[in-house]
Amino acid sequence: MASTAAPVTGVNAADVAGTVAGAAPGGHSMGIFDLIIHAEPMVLAIMLLMIGMSIACWAIIIEKFMALRSVNEKTNQFENEFWSAEALDKYYEKVKKRKSKHPLSLMFSAAMEEWFRSKGQERLVPSGSSRGGSDLTISVKERILQQMALTRNREMERLEKGLGFLATAGSATPFIGLLGTCIGIINSFRAIAGSQNTSLAVVAPGIAEALFATAIGLFVAIPAVMAFNKFNGELNRLASKLEDFSTEFQMLLSRQLDKGNN
Repeated sequence: MASTAAPVTGVNAADVAGTVAGAAPGGHSMGIFDLIIHAEPMVLAIMLLMIGMSIACWAIIIEKFMALRSVNEKTNQFENEFWSAEALDKYYEKVKKRKSKHPLSLMFSAAMEEWFRSKGQERLVPSGSSRGGSDLTISVKERILQQMALTRNREMERLEKGLGFLATAGSATPFIGLLGTCIGIINSFRAIAGSQNTSLAVVAPGIAEALFATAIGLFVAIPAVMAFNKFNGELNRLASKLEDFSTEFQMLLSRQLDKGNN
Protein backbone atom coordinates (compact mmCIF):
# COMPACT_ATOMS: atom_id res chain seq x y z
CA MET A 1 0.00 0.00 0.00
CA ALA A 2 2.78 2.45 0.88
CA SER A 3 4.58 1.77 -2.42
CA THR A 4 1.55 2.64 -4.53
CA ALA A 5 0.54 5.82 -2.57
CA ALA A 6 3.79 7.73 -3.11
CA PRO A 7 3.50 8.17 -6.91
CA VAL A 8 -0.05 9.47 -6.61
CA THR A 9 1.05 12.11 -4.13
CA GLY A 10 3.90 13.21 -6.42
CA VAL A 11 1.59 13.58 -9.43
CA ASN A 12 -0.87 15.71 -7.49
CA ALA A 13 1.91 18.06 -6.30
CA ALA A 14 3.18 18.50 -9.85
CA ASP A 15 -0.27 19.28 -11.15
CA VAL A 16 -0.80 21.89 -8.46
CA ALA A 17 2.58 23.50 -9.15
CA GLY A 18 1.86 23.63 -12.89
CA THR A 19 -1.52 25.20 -12.31
CA VAL A 20 -0.10 27.94 -10.06
CA ALA A 21 2.78 28.67 -12.44
CA GLY A 22 0.66 28.71 -15.59
CA ALA A 23 -2.08 31.12 -14.58
CA ALA A 24 -2.90 33.68 -11.97
CA PRO A 25 -6.04 33.59 -9.86
CA GLY A 26 -9.03 34.84 -11.73
CA GLY A 27 -8.14 32.90 -14.89
CA HIS A 28 -6.11 35.56 -16.70
CA SER A 29 -2.44 35.65 -17.61
CA MET A 30 0.13 38.26 -16.57
CA GLY A 31 0.72 39.79 -20.01
CA ILE A 32 0.73 43.57 -20.46
CA PHE A 33 -2.52 43.62 -22.41
CA ASP A 34 -4.17 41.35 -19.83
CA LEU A 35 -3.04 43.62 -17.00
CA ILE A 36 -4.87 46.51 -18.65
CA ILE A 37 -8.03 44.60 -19.55
CA HIS A 38 -8.45 42.89 -16.18
CA ALA A 39 -7.40 45.85 -14.01
CA GLU A 40 -9.68 47.27 -11.34
CA PRO A 41 -12.03 50.01 -12.69
CA MET A 42 -10.18 52.87 -10.98
CA VAL A 43 -6.77 51.55 -12.00
CA LEU A 44 -8.04 50.95 -15.54
CA ALA A 45 -9.34 54.53 -15.76
CA ILE A 46 -5.96 55.86 -14.63
CA MET A 47 -4.14 53.68 -17.16
CA LEU A 48 -6.38 54.81 -20.02
CA LEU A 49 -5.94 58.46 -18.97
CA MET A 50 -2.17 58.16 -19.08
CA ILE A 51 -2.23 56.28 -22.39
CA GLY A 52 -4.30 59.12 -23.85
CA MET A 53 -1.84 61.67 -22.47
CA SER A 54 1.02 59.69 -23.99
CA ILE A 55 -0.62 59.78 -27.44
CA ALA A 56 -1.18 63.54 -27.11
CA CYS A 57 2.43 64.08 -26.00
CA TRP A 58 3.86 62.17 -28.94
CA ALA A 59 1.62 64.07 -31.35
CA ILE A 60 2.95 67.37 -29.94
CA ILE A 61 6.54 66.10 -30.00
CA ILE A 62 6.35 65.10 -33.67
CA GLU A 63 4.61 68.34 -34.68
CA LYS A 64 7.07 70.54 -32.76
CA PHE A 65 10.09 68.65 -34.07
CA MET A 66 9.02 69.16 -37.69
CA ALA A 67 7.96 72.78 -37.15
CA LEU A 68 11.17 73.85 -35.40
CA ARG A 69 13.36 72.07 -37.92
CA SER A 70 11.59 73.91 -40.74
CA VAL A 71 11.81 77.26 -38.92
CA ASN A 72 15.54 76.86 -38.24
CA GLU A 73 16.28 75.96 -41.85
CA LYS A 74 14.27 78.89 -43.22
CA THR A 75 15.75 81.28 -40.65
CA ASN A 76 19.31 80.41 -41.67
CA GLN A 77 18.39 80.78 -45.32
CA PHE A 78 16.74 84.17 -44.68
CA GLU A 79 19.76 85.52 -42.80
CA ASN A 80 22.13 84.54 -45.60
CA GLU A 81 19.92 86.16 -48.24
CA PHE A 82 19.15 89.27 -46.15
CA TRP A 83 22.75 90.24 -45.46
CA SER A 84 23.76 89.59 -49.06
CA ALA A 85 20.88 91.65 -50.53
CA GLU A 86 21.75 94.88 -52.32
CA ALA A 87 18.66 96.88 -51.31
CA LEU A 88 15.99 96.35 -48.66
CA ASP A 89 13.06 97.32 -50.89
CA LYS A 90 14.10 94.87 -53.61
CA TYR A 91 14.58 92.07 -51.11
CA TYR A 92 11.20 92.92 -49.57
CA GLU A 93 9.52 92.44 -52.95
CA LYS A 94 11.25 89.08 -53.24
CA VAL A 95 10.03 88.03 -49.79
CA LYS A 96 6.48 89.14 -50.61
CA LYS A 97 6.40 87.03 -53.77
CA ARG A 98 7.78 84.03 -51.89
CA LYS A 99 5.09 84.40 -49.16
CA SER A 100 7.37 83.04 -46.44
CA LYS A 101 5.72 82.42 -43.08
CA HIS A 102 8.65 81.93 -40.70
CA PRO A 103 9.25 84.46 -37.88
CA LEU A 104 12.20 86.38 -39.39
CA SER A 105 10.50 87.00 -42.72
CA LEU A 106 7.28 88.05 -41.00
CA MET A 107 9.18 90.48 -38.76
CA PHE A 108 11.01 91.91 -41.75
CA SER A 109 7.78 92.25 -43.75
CA ALA A 110 6.00 93.98 -40.85
CA ALA A 111 8.91 96.43 -40.47
CA MET A 112 9.06 97.24 -44.18
CA GLU A 113 5.29 97.73 -44.44
CA GLU A 114 5.37 100.15 -41.51
CA TRP A 115 8.34 101.92 -43.08
CA PHE A 116 6.50 102.39 -46.39
CA ARG A 117 3.38 103.60 -44.58
CA SER A 118 5.48 106.10 -42.60
CA LYS A 119 7.16 107.38 -45.76
CA GLY A 120 3.74 107.94 -47.28
CA GLN A 121 2.64 109.88 -44.21
CA GLU A 122 5.85 111.90 -44.37
CA ARG A 123 4.98 113.09 -47.87
CA LEU A 124 1.59 114.27 -46.62
CA VAL A 125 3.12 116.60 -43.99
CA PRO A 126 2.93 120.25 -45.21
CA SER A 127 6.30 121.83 -45.88
CA GLY A 128 5.54 124.72 -43.54
CA SER A 129 4.49 122.48 -40.66
CA SER A 130 6.21 122.93 -37.31
CA ARG A 131 6.68 119.20 -37.04
CA GLY A 132 10.40 118.56 -37.36
CA GLY A 133 12.10 115.82 -39.33
CA SER A 134 13.88 114.47 -36.26
CA ASP A 135 10.57 113.95 -34.43
CA LEU A 136 9.20 112.09 -37.42
CA THR A 137 12.32 109.92 -37.57
CA ILE A 138 11.92 108.98 -33.91
CA SER A 139 8.27 108.08 -34.37
CA VAL A 140 9.08 105.98 -37.44
CA LYS A 141 11.74 104.05 -35.53
CA GLU A 142 9.39 103.43 -32.61
CA ARG A 143 6.54 102.23 -34.80
CA ILE A 144 8.78 99.90 -36.78
CA LEU A 145 10.30 98.41 -33.64
CA GLN A 146 6.86 97.97 -32.10
CA GLN A 147 5.62 96.16 -35.20
CA MET A 148 8.63 93.86 -35.12
CA ALA A 149 8.15 93.18 -31.41
CA LEU A 150 4.45 92.39 -31.86
CA THR A 151 5.19 90.04 -34.75
CA ARG A 152 7.95 88.34 -32.79
CA ASN A 153 5.70 87.80 -29.78
CA ARG A 154 2.88 86.37 -31.90
CA GLU A 155 5.20 83.95 -33.65
CA MET A 156 6.87 82.81 -30.44
CA GLU A 157 3.48 82.27 -28.84
CA ARG A 158 2.43 80.16 -31.82
CA LEU A 159 5.60 78.06 -31.66
CA GLU A 160 5.32 77.59 -27.89
CA LYS A 161 1.79 76.23 -28.14
CA GLY A 162 1.71 72.69 -26.73
CA LEU A 163 4.81 73.00 -24.56
CA GLY A 164 2.66 73.68 -21.51
CA PHE A 165 0.96 70.31 -21.98
CA LEU A 166 4.33 68.57 -22.22
CA ALA A 167 5.44 70.25 -18.99
CA THR A 168 2.20 69.28 -17.25
CA ALA A 169 2.38 65.68 -18.45
CA GLY A 170 6.03 65.39 -17.46
CA SER A 171 5.39 66.58 -13.92
CA ALA A 172 1.94 65.09 -13.26
CA THR A 173 1.91 61.61 -14.82
CA PRO A 174 4.36 60.01 -12.32
CA PHE A 175 2.01 61.04 -9.50
CA ILE A 176 -1.05 59.88 -11.45
CA GLY A 177 0.67 56.52 -11.92
CA LEU A 178 1.53 56.46 -8.24
CA LEU A 179 -2.14 56.95 -7.45
CA GLY A 180 -2.92 53.88 -9.56
CA THR A 181 -0.19 51.99 -7.70
CA CYS A 182 -1.70 52.89 -4.33
CA ILE A 183 -5.18 51.80 -5.43
CA GLY A 184 -3.83 48.52 -6.83
CA ILE A 185 -1.94 47.69 -3.63
CA ILE A 186 -4.98 48.54 -1.50
CA ASN A 187 -7.08 46.18 -3.61
CA SER A 188 -4.42 43.46 -3.22
CA PHE A 189 -4.51 43.72 0.57
CA ARG A 190 -8.30 43.64 0.49
CA ALA A 191 -8.09 40.44 -1.57
CA ILE A 192 -5.80 38.93 1.06
CA ALA A 193 -8.21 39.87 3.82
CA GLY A 194 -11.20 38.51 1.91
CA SER A 195 -9.64 35.17 0.97
CA GLN A 196 -7.60 34.82 4.18
CA ASN A 197 -4.78 33.51 2.01
CA THR A 198 -1.32 35.10 2.11
CA SER A 199 -0.04 33.21 -0.93
CA LEU A 200 1.85 35.33 -3.46
CA ALA A 201 -0.30 33.90 -6.24
CA VAL A 202 -3.34 35.59 -4.69
CA VAL A 203 -1.88 39.11 -4.58
CA ALA A 204 0.36 38.92 -7.68
CA PRO A 205 -2.20 40.26 -10.20
CA GLY A 206 -3.08 43.31 -8.09
CA ILE A 207 0.56 44.13 -7.39
CA ALA A 208 1.42 43.71 -11.09
CA GLU A 209 -1.41 46.09 -12.06
CA ALA A 210 -0.21 48.59 -9.48
CA LEU A 211 3.39 48.52 -10.67
CA PHE A 212 2.28 48.67 -14.31
CA ALA A 213 0.38 51.90 -13.59
CA THR A 214 3.60 53.43 -12.28
CA ALA A 215 5.47 52.19 -15.35
CA ILE A 216 2.96 53.86 -17.67
CA GLY A 217 3.33 57.12 -15.75
CA LEU A 218 7.10 57.03 -16.21
CA PHE A 219 6.69 56.06 -19.86
CA VAL A 220 4.67 59.26 -20.39
CA ALA A 221 6.77 61.53 -18.19
CA ILE A 222 10.29 60.74 -19.40
CA PRO A 223 9.86 61.60 -23.12
CA ALA A 224 7.62 64.56 -22.23
CA VAL A 225 10.28 66.11 -19.97
CA MET A 226 13.09 65.41 -22.42
CA ALA A 227 11.12 66.89 -25.34
CA PHE A 228 10.10 69.94 -23.30
CA ASN A 229 13.70 70.69 -22.36
CA LYS A 230 14.88 70.25 -25.96
CA PHE A 231 12.14 72.40 -27.52
CA ASN A 232 12.39 75.04 -24.80
CA GLY A 233 16.12 75.38 -25.43
CA GLU A 234 15.60 75.67 -29.20
CA LEU A 235 12.88 78.30 -28.73
CA ASN A 236 15.11 80.31 -26.40
CA ARG A 237 17.86 80.30 -29.02
CA LEU A 238 15.34 81.30 -31.68
CA ALA A 239 14.03 84.13 -29.50
CA SER A 240 17.60 85.40 -29.01
CA LYS A 241 18.18 85.25 -32.76
CA LEU A 242 14.99 87.22 -33.43
CA GLU A 243 16.00 89.81 -30.82
CA ASP A 244 19.43 90.15 -32.41
CA PHE A 245 17.87 90.63 -35.83
CA SER A 246 15.56 93.32 -34.44
CA THR A 247 18.57 95.18 -32.99
CA GLU A 248 20.58 94.85 -36.19
CA PHE A 249 17.62 96.02 -38.28
CA GLN A 250 17.21 99.00 -35.95
CA MET A 251 20.83 100.03 -36.56
CA LEU A 252 20.42 99.54 -40.30
CA LEU A 253 17.21 101.57 -40.25
CA SER A 254 18.88 104.37 -38.28
CA ARG A 255 21.61 104.65 -40.88
CA GLN A 256 19.04 104.75 -43.67
CA LEU A 257 16.95 107.43 -41.94
CA ASP A 258 19.99 109.51 -41.05
CA LYS A 259 21.18 109.30 -44.64
CA GLY A 260 17.73 110.40 -45.84
CA ASN A 261 17.66 113.40 -43.48
CA ASN A 262 21.09 114.51 -44.67
